[in-house]
Amino acid sequence: MARLSRHGFLAIAVFFHLLYVYSIFDIYFVSPIVSGMRAFKVETEPEPPAKRLVLFVGDGLRADKAFQYHPDPSPASTDDAYAAASPRPLAPYLRSRVLSHGTFGVSHTRVPTESRPGHVALIAGLYEDVSAVTTGWKLNPVNFDSVFNRSRHTWSWGSPDILPMFAEGAVPGRVDQDMYGAEAEDFTQDATSLDTWVFDRVRQLFTEDTRKNVTLDKELRQEGNVFFLHLLGLDTTGHFYRPYSKEYLHNIKVVDSGVQEIVGLVEDFFDRDGRTAFVFTADHGMSDWGSHGDGHPDNTRTPLIAWGAGVAPPVLVPEGQVAPGHEDGFSADWHLDRVQRNDVAQADVATLMAYLAGLEFPVNSVGELPLAYVAAGVRQKAEALLVNARQILEMYAVKEAQKQAHVLRYVPFPGFREDGENGGVGGGSSSNSANASASEQQLALQLSAVERRFAAVRDAIDNGRYDDAITQSEDLIQLALAGLRYLQTYDWLFLRALVTAGYLGWIAFATATVIDLHVLQEADAAAPIRRNPAVVGAFAAALAALFAALFIQQSPWTYYAYAVFPVAFWEEVLARREALVRGSAALLAGVQSGKQCATLVAKTVAFVALLEALVASYFRREIYTACYLAGAAWPILYGVLFVKSNPVLVATWMVCCVLMSSFTLLPVVKVESITQILLGGFLMFAVGAAYLLFEKSILVQSEAGAGGVMENGSKDGKTKSDGRKGVGEGLAASGPDGVSRSIIGVQIGLVALAMLVTRSSVASLQAREGLPLGTQIVGWIVLVASLTVPFLHGLRPNNHYLHRLMVIFLSFSPVFIILTTSYEGLFYFSFCATLVTWVRMEHRIYTYTSSTRVPNTTKSTTDNTATGGQKFRPLTLADARIALFFLYLLQSAFFSTGNIASVSSFSLDAVSRLIPVFDPFSQGALLMLKILLPFAVISANLGILNRRLGVAPSALFMVVMAIGDALTLNFFFMVRDEGSWLDIGTSISHFCIASGLSVFVAGLELVSEVFVSGVEFEGGAEMLDGKRDGRAEVSDSNGSVRVKWEGDGIGGSKEVAANALDR
Repeated sequence: MARLSRHGFLAIAVFFHLLYVYSIFDIYFVSPIVSGMRAFKVETEPEPPAKRLVLFVGDGLRADKAFQYHPDPSPASTDDAYAAASPRPLAPYLRSRVLSHGTFGVSHTRVPTESRPGHVALIAGLYEDVSAVTTGWKLNPVNFDSVFNRSRHTWSWGSPDILPMFAEGAVPGRVDQDMYGAEAEDFTQDATSLDTWVFDRVRQLFTEDTRKNVTLDKELRQEGNVFFLHLLGLDTTGHFYRPYSKEYLHNIKVVDSGVQEIVGLVEDFFDRDGRTAFVFTADHGMSDWGSHGDGHPDNTRTPLIAWGAGVAPPVLVPEGQVAPGHEDGFSADWHLDRVQRNDVAQADVATLMAYLAGLEFPVNSVGELPLAYVAAGVRQKAEALLVNARQILEMYAVKEAQKQAHVLRYVPFPGFREDGENGGVGGGSSSNSANASASEQQLALQLSAVERRFAAVRDAIDNGRYDDAITQSEDLIQLALAGLRYLQTYDWLFLRALVTAGYLGWIAFATATVIDLHVLQEADAAAPIRRNPAVVGAFAAALAALFAALFIQQSPWTYYAYAVFPVAFWEEVLARREALVRGSAALLAGVQSGKQCATLVAKTVAFVALLEALVASYFRREIYTACYLAGAAWPILYGVLFVKSNPVLVATWMVCCVLMSSFTLLPVVKVESITQILLGGFLMFAVGAAYLLFEKSILVQSEAGAGGVMENGSKDGKTKSDGRKGVGEGLAASGPDGVSRSIIGVQIGLVALAMLVTRSSVASLQAREGLPLGTQIVGWIVLVASLTVPFLHGLRPNNHYLHRLMVIFLSFSPVFIILTTSYEGLFYFSFCATLVTWVRMEHRIYTYTSSTRVPNTTKSTTDNTATGGQKFRPLTLADARIALFFLYLLQSAFFSTGNIASVSSFSLDAVSRLIPVFDPFSQGALLMLKILLPFAVISANLGILNRRLGVAPSALFMVVMAIGDALTLNFFFMVRDEGSWLDIGTSISHFCIASGLSVFVAGLELVSEVFVSGVEFEGGAEMLDGKRDGRAEVSDSNGSVRVKWEGDGIGGSKEVAANALDR
């Protein structure tokens, strides 16, 4: 492979990381859905437990809020205010079902605690097909079976976000949907109207429509029908007002009242025949800050109440005793201690509903029939659970057969082995053909281990040992679920090995490329690429063997790609081994004495420690506080002389670090505070106004501070002797100031307008008056204008780097006012100040330490194609620190205002100021805009620093991409495949974030290239006379002083040099 250009390197980085991020989908996100299974049904004589079933789902209802006592949030009149203050159950009707009519418990959901996966688990018995993430959780990549599909007919009412997915893939015409429009899901309006809409439509069906339509009346009275009421009001209310608010608690009352009405209506329609089963539950809970998605207990615990035909009555214990199920203390304040609590997994609800309605179990269901909810004799329970076990084992058998057909040497699930047998449900096999016939012979001679287990259960039932039969069936179900898990993770070891080799190969390849491009720059310094034919042949043979195995196993195309990269990367690294040796020698040229070696070791340890701190910060945000406080002392490491020479800069850095350290101590859960929003906006406005008033002075002083002198040898920016303009006359001259300053003024005005419109919208929403249309329109105008007005600077550009950074800062400021709930605007202000200070600090440190740095053995290079002949210095070990700081600041931008790895740490409250109607993708896009804007700012700062230090374009970004996958590998080995679903989901999200970091950094490099295009410096990374031989010329209005530096023996000249450089 020839030497790569920077764009070629970036292209490989993006393609590799995008592909390897997808490896997680091949490992963890493979659809568990298979087809071809037989359907099983519990045969009950003489008729099924219930003739019909009604399912109520209170979307977003927490278990504790459903059962706790609360003061009445909406008393009927002001006269009842005193009585209303007394706590009471807000759902008295549902509570009456618990106390005297049915069975209750807590339904435990799994991550992600979102509406779609929750409903899939409830109605299909299937824990979300995670491959659905590729369709935005809207459509089903693989159609699955459900209780609705097994019913004679299903009528459903509710949200357009939920109902269509169960009609998709079902028998055509079997599922009727009655949905309100998406515009009805308005956060700023009374969301109880969504629930009353559903109740009204159900009432219309049973009272009006059936009178007009005799056929419909007849269809409703048939067996096996299901009625589904999706009640979204609680979720919408909870998102906007929080689940502890009066609005949320009032919505519980509305739902309880509506359920009571519908139950009475249904019973009356069917002449109170006692043949209707009712189930009330929720798809997920909600956190105290009005969000859900992760595995917090408030999100995973939902109520489950079943009553009616086929449902067991409540199990009560004497007064003063505590019934079973309450041992965890969660329900201690529900005042239901006398009633047995029966908790279930969410998927069990689908199995329960299918049994009650006399339907076949959904063939993809992994739910276990909760016998505590079933009103039947112990024999009937044993028979039902045996059928349940057969249904799950059928799914395992089909999946095992599919796996056997595509694996070179199949290793059966060990759980079904008995006495040295080879396993599988069908007898198992070790190879595709020979063992298939062996399996047939075995089946002809004896029952398989699984069939013997079934026979044992049947024998126990026939001989009256029902409890034993139930225990054996439960064991079979658990074995089947473990077997399904085994098959689901069968390829993990192979894929993990490929992915690990790929990431390690990338780190080595990226390091070799950086050394080749930016350390060994000159053609005479660059090491040749040497390939040994034997080594190349060995790599080619390994790749061919991998491809052959993948072809025989009919593996997807992505597996081939996973195999290519490790082979290609490691072959390239071996071919560039000479470059690695020479580059190491060049980088370590200044490390000669024992003291220097010890210093290098200490810095390396600190480097690795900070990387590991970044890994730990994904779990503990407070680590950033400690790092920022430690980083405040960083400039002191360069000596007292450096601090004395740069007192203002060092003090500013320390203040910025202290400010940034505070944000990760603040709660992730934010409460809307207009005071904090306006304070952040005021600081942004004040900085912009100060810059507008003192622009010329700021720019001139910044250059005087950066290099001590102007390029023309003056301090006032006047025209040089050769006629060119200095800073004062070129970058901040009065000519371009007219247009440039006017545009800056408009940007500042947009900041002020954003503060006004945000104050107005917050006041209206907090007063429950909805979002005024005029306020919404002005908010959108400000948002769009703030991102487009900066392009007007192209009319009369001012290319000073501070001016460019100010334009970028003001461009994004309105976003951090309009889309802010509390302290995010303060963070944005502090973060931008920290970045600018960091850039100036790094440049000052570079100019200071260059006086004592041993010259690199390589020379600067010229890249005529990319830079028009501009010379760049080679990278040094110090540049690795800059890349690490950039990586740290990048992560800090993620975690200072939230936890990017937790969905529920970001609130949609602020987004409702622009989009009040529930639209997850549009609102999510605005939320992501706010999250990503700080990274655009940091990319611009690194791009400017890249230029100020005189290194080649992309050089520092490439170093970041080389070291960033150290985080990825950490998280890859932390990925868990057991434990809670919260642990599993969190570990996967951490890996995806870390692996995608290189793609993100590559994108930031392109953003940086746009942002810093044309930026000019007076006195950049070079010594002031452009020399790197230890000599620098410093001129002032009184003449010139020449100071000569020679290695470490500069003696008393060091102070003179430092003072001159900072003058």
